[in-house]
Amino acid sequence: MASLPDVSTLSSLSAEEQRRVLDALFEPSPAIHALILPSISAASFQSYDELITHCQKIFEALTADPSQKTELHSIIGSHPRLGAKKVESAQSAAEQAQLQSGDATELAVLNAEYEAKFPGLRYVVFVNGRGRPEIMENMRERISRGDLASEERAAVQAMCEIARDRAAKLQAISR
Repeated sequence: MASLPDVSTLSSLSAEEQRRVLDALFEPSPAIHALILPSISAASFQSYDELITHCQKIFEALTADPSQKTELHSIIGSHPRLGAKKVESAQSAAEQAQLQSGDATELAVLNAEYEAKFPGLRYVVFVNGRGRPEIMENMRERISRGDLASEERAAVQAMCEIARDRAAKLQAISR
């Protein structure tokens, strides 16, 4: 998606167009579609920030409900691994560009350690211009912390920070 439609038209768009918006803001995810699309069709939003805040509240509710872990982990798992060779969305590829230099092996090892420590989760962080050493240090800290609930909350927070950044960039394109 090269740009975003006017947010005020979101509720009147087709389900396919709404899915494309969610995919552009987050990542392609049937779990996100199933969870968020009904409320998008039933509500109006004044800004993309308001839409993302709405999504964040829904995602945060999942973190508080142990019966929703599978759905939550599916949503978090829609994000690509940091440093992955094949990244599906153009947004993720651009966001991770500064992570492509350096020792990819160490990042792969950290991804594996993270996923062993937190089965079902993927490490998600808002890279925001930070380089590989800083990101890898953050990964090590989060692995050492070993707190699944904190990781789930951190992943939701990062997903929404990424979505806000993407919305700002995609809206700038459409102006």
